[in-house]
Amino acid sequence: MRHVHHDLKVYGGIKLFVGTGSPELGKDVADYLDLPVSGRDVVEFPNENLFVKLHGSVRGQDVYVIQSTASPVHRNLMELLIMIQTLRLDSAARITAVVPYLCYGRSDKKDQPRVPITARLVADMIEVAGADRYMTLDPHAGQVQGFFSIPGDVLTASHLLIDHINKNLRGEMHDPVVVSVDLGFAKKGRNYAADMDMPIAFIEKRRLGNDAKAEALTLIGDVKDRDVIIVDDEVDTGGSIAQAVNVVKQNGARNVYLAFVHPILSRNGAERLASLPIKQIITTDSVPLSPEKMNILGDRITVLSIASLLGEVIRRAHEGRSVGEMFNE
Repeated sequence: MRHVHHDLKVYGGIKLFVGTGSPELGKDVADYLDLPVSGRDVVEFPNENLFVKLHGSVRGQDVYVIQSTASPVHRNLMELLIMIQTLRLDSAARITAVVPYLCYGRSDKKDQPRVPITARLVADMIEVAGADRYMTLDPHAGQVQGFFSIPGDVLTASHLLIDHINKNLRGEMHDPVVVSVDLGFAKKGRNYAADMDMPIAFIEKRRLGNDAKAEALTLIGDVKDRDVIIVDDEVDTGGSIAQAVNVVKQNGARNVYLAFVHPILSRNGAERLASLPIKQIITTDSVPLSPEKMNILGDRITVLSIASLLGEVIRRAHEGRSVGEMFNE
């Protein structure tokens, strides 16, 4: 028997599965890799229980499940877990959970008595379901990666936002300054500012109670007569962003741009952003935006695709090559 050593791989070929939470993004990743999306059925019974059936065997294969866990959060999360377990029971060689937006990222610590650390629970569930690796994008808190015992790739889409701003918007901006939406985002905000060679300002805010409301208090830095780029990792209801826009406007800012990775835009978030005096919104497709929300935001929103980023990382993970090289690390 002839052995071809140079072409041996630890795992079989790549199999891509896409959950109902990321249909378009999953197809775009498949197109980037020039691979088909593997068939599966996801059935929701009248009692809201989910059932998954694969169309073909994955025995010995290197499997990637692409599923964002934004709204409907609990359905998307359970679907992800059930898909992972189904793949494990069918003897996949390796299973990677590709979760562009990981839910419960804000519940990352016990900051008061008698509360959970739900981000850790979600990490545990993904592992128990049978994932060997995970991949996610711009988690709200960096310590989330410490909740996983399995290896993973914690990626950032900030370079996509920065490249778009530098290539398409920088020329029209007057004396621009980056503004971090709160002090918790200060370190990441500094990275944006450094990569765009801009100064930075910060908004100090104090969260009140356990709901999603927060009170913006003061601006640290100078925005007077300058264009402002407000940066954040995600926008949920848009309350913090609205306060940030008001604060910079009250301090003499000219045009205001928003740049964030995850467009959650729950409840009336899209309407709130549309009502703000902002010139442009730059975000990604880590969370699918409905046509209704896109219509509300009109030509002021630009959605950048993360498909090539995820696709390239999947390819490198499969081939055992460095992911850090993509970012000169």
